[in-house]
Amino acid sequence: MSQFLQMNIFFFITTLVVVCCGILIVAILYRVWHILGNIEKISKDVSEESALLRDDLREMRQKMQNGFSVVALGVFLNKALKRFTGRSGKRQKSGGETV
Repeated sequence: MSQFLQMNIFFFITTLVVVCCGILIVAILYRVWHILGNIEKISKDVSEESALLRDDLREMRQKMQNGFSVVALGVFLNKALKRFTGRSGKRQKSGGETV
């Protein structure tokens, strides 16, 4: 086998490896980009929820300054539980109507 043919085979194989590695790197960067986007969405949701919790706690403190009330504590826990589970206070019938 001549040296010229060996060089051509080497450069062909090297080119294939470089192209495959480039495609792999692009795919990895694409996944990392999507993961970072999801992390950004999650941090935004956490920030919004913490602001709502802060407002609820401020409201509960104001109510507690007037005197401890089991009803106020129940209302606070009910709001927090509904927000945590993602349910609204209204029930829906099987047809989609609210009760």
